[in-house]
Amino acid sequence: MNTFFLDYKNELLGTAICLLVLVILKFLGTKAIKKVGKISDINEVRTRLIVKYSTIGLTTFGIVALIVIWGVKFEQIGLVFSSVFAVIGVALFAQWSILSNITAGVILFFSFPFKIGDKIKIMDKEIELPEEVYLIEDIRAFHIHLRRSNGELFTYPNNMMLQKAIVLAQTYENSLGNSDV
Repeated sequence: MNTFFLDYKNELLGTAICLLVLVILKFLGTKAIKKVGKISDINEVRTRLIVKYSTIGLTTFGIVALIVIWGVKFEQIGLVFSSVFAVIGVALFAQWSILSNITAGVILFFSFPFKIGDKIKIMDKEIELPEEVYLIEDIRAFHIHLRRSNGELFTYPNNMMLQKAIVLAQTYENSLGNSDV
């Protein structure tokens, strides 16, 4: 056991430093994301979701860093990685719309053009009532819950919120000279 520590002294030190850096980055990243969420008056559930995404990213980065630190040869793990990437590639292709909605949710979190409680108009001729005003009730990982004026709940994918023109109803109505929204 004693020879193990002597033989792998540099790798163990590198692992300890890597884990320490990852813990510090997770702490600082979580703090920064929560601060952005609080300043922007973003729902706590959305903030926790973005923290979870950043944790997954840091964990992946940490695993890659540990592989490099320990000097694992590509030949040793090449077959495993190629199999894993093949499965992930098929899964990503099959689930492309889900991933685009998650990515759009992250973008909407950090750009925060609108928030829960805002009234918006979606400028899309493909939906039933393109000029209707919707109340944003919730912003989730995959979609946004919108309440129609007649009380119906309408879900709209996050990626469409980035692709279609969205106008804050208060701003839109005020520019027309009508503030009854």
